[in-house]
Amino acid sequence: MKLNYIIKQTAGFLSLLLVLSFSACKKENTTKDLDAAPTADQVQFTVTPSPTNANVLTLVNQSPGFKALWDFGNGATGDGNTVTASYPLAGTYTVTLTIATAGGSVSSTKTVVIAATNPAMLTDPAFEILSGGLSNAAGFTWVIDQKSPGHLGVGEIGLMEPNWYQAGPDEKNGNGFYDDEMTFNMNGLKYTYDNKGTTFANAANAPGIGGPAGSDDPTVNYTPPTNLTWLVTENNGVKYITISGGGFISYYLGVSQYQILSLNENEMWLRCLDKANAGNAWYLKLIKKGYVRPVVQKPLQAANLSDDFQATANFTWTAENIDFVNSYDNPAKFPVNTSAKVGYYEKRTGDDGQYGNLNVTLPYRFNLATTNKIRLKVFFPSGNDFTKTAATVSVKLQNSLLGGNAWQTQTEIVKTISVAQYNTWVQLEFDFAGISDQTLYDKIVVQLGGEGHPNPGIFYLDDFEFK
Repeated sequence: MKLNYIIKQTAGFLSLLLVLSFSACKKENTTKDLDAAPTADQVQFTVTPSPTNANVLTLVNQSPGFKALWDFGNGATGDGNTVTASYPLAGTYTVTLTIATAGGSVSSTKTVVIAATNPAMLTDPAFEILSGGLSNAAGFTWVIDQKSPGHLGVGEIGLMEPNWYQAGPDEKNGNGFYDDEMTFNMNGLKYTYDNKGTTFANAANAPGIGGPAGSDDPTVNYTPPTNLTWLVTENNGVKYITISGGGFISYYLGVSQYQILSLNENEMWLRCLDKANAGNAWYLKLIKKGYVRPVVQKPLQAANLSDDFQATANFTWTAENIDFVNSYDNPAKFPVNTSAKVGYYEKRTGDDGQYGNLNVTLPYRFNLATTNKIRLKVFFPSGNDFTKTAATVSVKLQNSLLGGNAWQTQTEIVKTISVAQYNTWVQLEFDFAGISDQTLYDKIVVQLGGEGHPNPGIFYLDDFEFK
């Protein structure tokens, strides 16, 4: 329907006439035909050896108008109408071109025979370090560095560190992880994954190798392929290990490419993506089978630590899953503590706060034969619900080299605050003289309000001393 307005002047007056008119509206055809699916005879490509190096091939898609995806058959892939594929080693390779439109995709393959190995193309030191080179018929075998903190870790995709989680030494025992052996052989670039029958898999990706869907990482009965190859490539200065045929390195994440963060003759640190979780980046530490990392002991010395929470501390606390203010107004300035400032310690609600604490790791091991008493003052407000939150103060000495398993060899002393001691400052002493022969501890953990429960609490502390 169309509205027409006509202005007409009559006897000195303006009158507005509204004229209605109708016109037919033609409906536009907004539906476009999808591109037709390609047919097999449209998937055509040429293979041309380089005139200066028969191990380098130029692959040209002769199906213009389609998206071209390539699998070079050597563990590497590419995209685009004209690509270059390198084959340093003699062998028979299957090149696959897949062309795709909105209507579907079709693939075509050609067999490429590389007559001779070209050692000049394998100059990247990573080949030699990973496998031992062409002269090493057995290759080199690598295993997960289970004694190293962070041998498995995960962090946010935008960072280059496992800031969310790092496994402690031996933390994944019994999961079919630490008996995995990955062998890199230069001859034929053969990659062998010996998992002893089971693979430790990421929960979200486990169905990709026949594992169950669930929230916990499962151990999956899995038989790896025997025809896998490996390749080291470099892109914009970043080196990668790529495993062919969907192969992977130990922990299954649904991916086959690993960025090399560091690599030497005995150790490597890798980073990879997570097929099921695009926001995650995972990290693996491996060592050459049989390698024993030398233990570098911290020096042994008497502790000399103090913190009055008024900017005169000679060390820095780490607050782990608690809310902590290092210099907070004293809520009760009377004996035994008239300080203006104290430490504020708030235990969080829920699972996140169950094991919250203050801790510090020192650059030396504690000589407990010389100094073995830790003293501090605490204030427990009666407003806390002590039917749910423990009225306790715990001090633990730990060996930081054990990472997430440090609790297994720790020494802990727990003090209970009585009802009569609520709302007042209490001086406490933790006497570790009974373990004066222990020389492995370099970490102190202070925990207020107990652990292993999700209940909150607010506490104060002051005048910490270990000297």
